[in-house]
Amino acid sequence: MNNQIGLIIKIAIASLLLSVLIKYGGQALPLNPTNTIALIIVLLPSIILALFFGVKYRKLNS
Repeated sequence: MNNQIGLIIKIAIASLLLSVLIKYGGQALPLNPTNTIALIIVLLPSIILALFFGVKYRKLNS
């Protein structure tokens, strides 16, 4: 039970830090709002997770 609470706290802290980084650090990035950039931002997390789990799956089966 203690492990689960610790994990939830770590995820909450990471989420908070990411939110602060996006809110205050995002203005420093000179990105023009285009459809391509929006598509990359939306799809990149899913692609990264798919690659991570794909590698993990291969390691378990070999």
